[in-house]
Amino acid sequence: MAFTYIFRRVEKKYMLTAQQYDYIMSRIADRMHVDDYGESQINNIYFDNTDDELIETSLQKPAYKEKLRLRAYGEPTLESTVFFEIKKKYKSVVYKRRVSMSLREAYDYIENGNLPEHLEGNIPQEIDYMVRRYDLRPKAYIGYRRIAMVSNDDPELRITFDRDLTARYDDLRLEHGAHGDAILPDDVCLMEIKIPGAMPLWLAHILSEGAIFPHSFSKFGNAHIRHKFGLRTA
Repeated sequence: MAFTYIFRRVEKKYMLTAQQYDYIMSRIADRMHVDDYGESQINNIYFDNTDDELIETSLQKPAYKEKLRLRAYGEPTLESTVFFEIKKKYKSVVYKRRVSMSLREAYDYIENGNLPEHLEGNIPQEIDYMVRRYDLRPKAYIGYRRIAMVSNDDPELRITFDRDLTARYDDLRLEHGAHGDAILPDDVCLMEIKIPGAMPLWLAHILSEGAIFPHSFSKFGNAHIRHKFGLRTA
């Protein structure tokens, strides 16, 4: 059975040192809890064309940008459920539209253009239109370990902590697991605050008191720059 999801939210990113991570976790412990998945490995394949049009446009920080990725939670088999996602951002608001299918079905679509017949709604057609419009193909693997926290009072308020970010530009098969070149140093954590609107006052106070400020960062964008210029993480 396929599932479709539509999200609209504001996302803010922060680069945390080990000390800042410990500070944040201690301060939110009584207001948030780890979600049902606990710590999980997230594996993604990002799509672009031969001119790297989507990522090069995104790096110019336009008001509107979009991307397409295939996401798996954990190391999938060909029969595992994966998610095709269109992620659009207009100014600070993120719109995510995604549909589920098996990894085998996803590869059949990527290689042969066959969308699964059981999919319903408009999202599969939107994905197919985007693929054909930009002539998209698998471009890069991006993986990381994530801990996701959810507010005790508002399930739409989420904070995620991503570590061990890796990227590779060959072997673009999700079932081959998490391996590649490091995107960030081992002692740095990427925090993302995902909110439906304004940030709660209590959370804003925690960030202010800890001198933790937003930091523009794109996983695919950072990986693209490193790959393009042959850079390596120290």
